[in-house]
Amino acid sequence: MSTEAPKLSPVEKIKEESQYLKGTIDTEMAAETDHFGKSDIQLLKFHGTYQQDDRDKRVELKKAGGGKAYAMMVRCRIPGGRITSQQMLAQLDLCDELGDSTMKITTRQTLQLHGVLKKDLRATINRINEIELSTLAACGDVNRNVMCCPAKRADGVHQAMVQLTDELVTALAPQTPAYHELWLTDPETGEKTLQGGGPVVEPLYGPTYLPRKFKVGIALPEDNCIDIYTQDLGFLAVVRDGAIVGYNVLVGGGMGVTPALKKTYPALAKRMAFCTPEQAVEVSKAVIKVQRDHGNRADRKVARMKYLVDEWGVEKFRRAVEEQFGQPLADCEPDDVTGFDDHMGWQDQGDGKWSYGLNIENGRLYDNDHRQLKAMMREVCRTFGTELRMTGHQSIIVTDIDPADKDKLIEIIQRHNVRTTEETSTVRRWSMACVALPTCGLAITESERRLPSLIDDLEQPLAKLGLDKERFTIRVTGCPNGCARPYNADLALVGKAKDKYTLFAGGGWLGNRLAYLYKDLVPSDQIAGEIVAIASAYKANRNEGESLGDFCARVGQEDLTVMAAAAPKP
Repeated sequence: MSTEAPKLSPVEKIKEESQYLKGTIDTEMAAETDHFGKSDIQLLKFHGTYQQDDRDKRVELKKAGGGKAYAMMVRCRIPGGRITSQQMLAQLDLCDELGDSTMKITTRQTLQLHGVLKKDLRATINRINEIELSTLAACGDVNRNVMCCPAKRADGVHQAMVQLTDELVTALAPQTPAYHELWLTDPETGEKTLQGGGPVVEPLYGPTYLPRKFKVGIALPEDNCIDIYTQDLGFLAVVRDGAIVGYNVLVGGGMGVTPALKKTYPALAKRMAFCTPEQAVEVSKAVIKVQRDHGNRADRKVARMKYLVDEWGVEKFRRAVEEQFGQPLADCEPDDVTGFDDHMGWQDQGDGKWSYGLNIENGRLYDNDHRQLKAMMREVCRTFGTELRMTGHQSIIVTDIDPADKDKLIEIIQRHNVRTTEETSTVRRWSMACVALPTCGLAITESERRLPSLIDDLEQPLAKLGLDKERFTIRVTGCPNGCARPYNADLALVGKAKDKYTLFAGGGWLGNRLAYLYKDLVPSDQIAGEIVAIASAYKANRNEGESLGDFCARVGQEDLTVMAAAAPKP
């Protein structure tokens, strides 16, 4: 029997030889080329940026004998989605001055700039750090942006969750000085433009970091707005007498799939153990160390922690975590997810002030002749100057509004031709899409550019069915990697081939059940009809109080197909 160690994937070799993520990025930055080489592309992810190209221009440029229209996507790390008005204004300036004039709120409560040219990358990241934000670990094989319920409340429960979020961000951040050397140091003088950096040491991650990306989220049982079951590591708050006494620790969630490989699949996290608030940070480190030491480094397709948890079983995984932690953990408390608040519309903070959640369709902030989302956001920030919080559904919450100013906020929103939450249909409010074409290199089909017209086609039929107030999630991704968390939605569309999608059904807005494949290779122009047929079957055959996802899960794929064909359509 061979004991030879498995061959490492090429990315592992790149990380190993990178000098803690520095690579040859500085040399390539100084070169006059408009793009980076293959090795540095992998390392740049750890610094918060992806190299992309405008795929709409590929054919035209090829015919003209040119190359690709390269640009960088730059992603911030914004714990729990909390950002000041001044930081938002600075980000809007960046997207106008150095980006493509639009900005994206992501499904992980942060911001992305698109269209940043290579020559402007250092200036972009430097300016982001000047406003006390960072791009470090927004991407790459490390813990990424920590998600947390974005609701601003005066109670101790939400404040404790925010505190844990910040503690995790600090404890799980990479320590490499390469970030400061590359982006926060003047390349000509060598002088630091901002303080930071230190000796080359990674006490948590080691020289090759994690086998794959790692995601953490913190939620409440009654409010799973960050989709805790899709996280690699989830902390579900256990509340007794108005205070958090600890967390149920969930491990092994993840959405990404490689369609040609049956060994890849979406997975929901599994309940592992209970920890006290004081133990949470060290438990998270222990989980990361187990994944660091035992995750698959030979095949990146199965390198996420969900595969290790499934291979070992949650009990073996727990024992390994306890060994790293240094003591046994208690069993989970019975608390589990029971609700989901998207925090849209007016919500009382409990301190005499109000928050207003504004639906931002697919998270895209832009200005055009029809709608001026950026201009609206600028005026809101300048007028109120309050904290903003981004949600896991790509929308934004304006906090700390005095009751006397509520009408003023709504007036600003409407004057810029932006729908208020109250003017947004339920189906649109609960939908979301990833970026996909034209910038994502993995996209097979449209997603963000397809979903609005799909919702247009659904609103009237749903109203005729009397389902226009029914809450269910529709999520669209341009490929099976699942960035918009499609596999646990009530209904989801996943790009499979050119202009064709796989339609999934039977998840739910609670986020604790996987959907099943309902129909494969559905042409784009038939999607609305398929969804209306499902909605019609639901209307005709549902049990009292049953949600759309629960109905689809109960009847199953075969019966749903029959019911959808037979149900009267609006």
